[in-house]
Amino acid sequence: MKKSTHTTVIFIIMLIVQVSKSNGDARTEIIKLHCDDALEDDREIFLRNYIDIMDKVGTQILTSHNATAVVGTVPNTRYGLAQCYGDLSSQDCIICYAQIQTFFPRCYPRNEGWIYLDGCFMRLQNYSFFEEYTSPNDTTICGNTTSKSTSFQESTSRAVVNVVSGALRNNDYFAREEMLVSGSNDSVYVLAECWKTLSPSSCRACLENASTSIANCLPWYEGRVLNTGCFMRYSNTNFLNPISVTESSSNKARKIAIAGSVVSTMVVITVALMIVLYIRKRRYIEHRRKGSYDVDKLAKILNNSSLNFKYSTVEKATGHWDYSNKLGQGRLGTVYK
Repeated sequence: MKKSTHTTVIFIIMLIVQVSKSNGDARTEIIKLHCDDALEDDREIFLRNYIDIMDKVGTQILTSHNATAVVGTVPNTRYGLAQCYGDLSSQDCIICYAQIQTFFPRCYPRNEGWIYLDGCFMRLQNYSFFEEYTSPNDTTICGNTTSKSTSFQESTSRAVVNVVSGALRNNDYFAREEMLVSGSNDSVYVLAECWKTLSPSSCRACLENASTSIANCLPWYEGRVLNTGCFMRYSNTNFLNPISVTESSSNKARKIAIAGSVVSTMVVITVALMIVLYIRKRRYIEHRRKGSYDVDKLAKILNNSSLNFKYSTVEKATGHWDYSNKLGQGRLGTVYK
């Protein structure tokens, strides 16, 4: 039964994942995980704070693309920030954050660090870093050494300027650009985003720094900048998710998606439980049939026992099969006193 239940649980999980799939791409590929040098002294406090901060951030991620949390008391206070990029759907954002939770424990016993996935970001520290936008850990990652044309480089530079300008105009600090490379059928795709905890001036400084850094990747076909306060990427491959609809329609669609996901999940769980109960009932019946009601087994037990009497003895004991000594009628015959 344990094996059956385990298999059923896996079946439920697989069905829920299938039901919850989004049309977009959660972009859960890990780009870089950085773990600070500080070691955790108290394992129990670390685990308690880690679970608490992941839970608080995760609760916010269910309804928002960005989250911050502070847990614990001095000197064990922990600060956390997580954010999904603006072109991820709410479902893809949840998926991306779930993937972060599988990667971050690799830092233990180091208790601080940050992680970049292609669709989301998270950072944990023992101090308030929410306004930081640059640090010595800022990183630029370029694609392979495949060179692109001069037209591609020029188009990329213009697209980068456009996304910086667009992100600074938007309240969510996010912008994306798709630009056709002149004289070809190729396009360049660019994304830029600051963390929501930054001020407008800090976001500008971070993106301008990222623009300078990402230019160093040209003429290669792809580049990423992983700054303390922002993220930027360009590529000749379309990694962007479809443009979302208007905010009101998006909120309505999100509610419908969440409601549909909940209903579908409940249906799946109900069906799975019915399957489990059916399997248990069948196994119980089979056990009873093969156990207590196994006629051959019962006959063998009786034959091997000392309960063997002559017919005359039994006839005399029952008063010549007198009806007053009859106890009942069963599958194996009549039972007498």
